[in-house]
Amino acid sequence: MTKSRHINQRIGVFVDVQNMYYSAKHLYKCKVNFKTILKEAIDSRKLIRAIAYVIKADVKDENTFYDALADMGFEVKSKELQIFYGGAKKGDWDVGIAMDVMRLAPKLDTIVLVSGDGDFSDLLEHAKSLGCRAEVVAFGKTTSHKLNEVADYFLDLGKDTKYLLKKRK
Repeated sequence: MTKSRHINQRIGVFVDVQNMYYSAKHLYKCKVNFKTILKEAIDSRKLIRAIAYVIKADVKDENTFYDALADMGFEVKSKELQIFYGGAKKGDWDVGIAMDVMRLAPKLDTIVLVSGDGDFSDLLEHAKSLGCRAEVVAFGKTTSHKLNEVADYFLDLGKDTKYLLKKRK
């Protein structure tokens, strides 16, 4: 897996915010530095779209966080947390992310997926079959082995603390 990046590459960055949030929380008891991740993902290339997918959970400072993502350059897509009879909760963007990647793939040279979710391995395989380069940015300890194998390049966020935000005391 080589870096092999060129400044003329058109890239799309697709961020599974919940996946990244819970990985950082469980592994490091920190929050994710999405601004640094976006900068690193772009790496002097031509950004076409950067989309952050969030689940509205009606928690404190949620809208402030979404505004901060927008200020960083992300298009923020949100959906409500589903609460089922009996109290079970569900919220994911897997199909939405997959649809956006497929819609944008013809306009991109590189797909940058910011998630460790192995459910996306088939999506990246398909994007590669369309001629796109596939990069994955995630925490190595929580990234699916299959997703890592499919990626042309993998950036392990766990190898540098610059990708984490320290908790304020």
